[in-house]
Amino acid sequence: MLAETTLARPYARAAFGLADQAGTLDRWSFNLAPAAIAVDTPAMQRVIGHPRVVEAQLLGLFEEVLGDSADPAFRSFLKVLMHYRRLELLPEIAAQFEQLKRDRSHKLMVNVTSAVAIEPEQLERLALRLRERFGSEIEMQTDIDQDLIGGLVVRAGDKVIDASVRGRLEQLGRALVR
Repeated sequence: MLAETTLARPYARAAFGLADQAGTLDRWSFNLAPAAIAVDTPAMQRVIGHPRVVEAQLLGLFEEVLGDSADPAFRSFLKVLMHYRRLELLPEIAAQFEQLKRDRSHKLMVNVTSAVAIEPEQLERLALRLRERFGSEIEMQTDIDQDLIGGLVVRAGDKVIDASVRGRLEQLGRALVR
């Protein structure tokens, strides 16, 4: 995973630079998402790894996935990935590209996991508090994990705020063992 992240970084930065310079960041996002999903399918993995499949055939498959929406520079980018046999990095490249977009717009991706669904008003208040704490606009993704018992866990980058009942019980258990 770490090697994949490291290998994808220069490609993500190059893609971001090209798209930014051309003013087509959203279009590239629109192209990267389905291409990354396609690469992750088992059928495409077999095709990518097959020694008899040539670049033109692979490009044809991507053209079917993307249709007419593919930016010409994005097609060239795909050809570079094909030439250097780095297509399997597309999901990680897409993730890093989106992170670069969020960084540019000063947005922070936050994952909020709770034991039950959170009401929209509560999410708004939480987003406001997180915006104040981190000094960035917040892009929130929510998940439900009933094992938390109650409360929530917030993950923002490399920071974790565990305000769950399960987390508190684990802390209490560690304190009692000492």
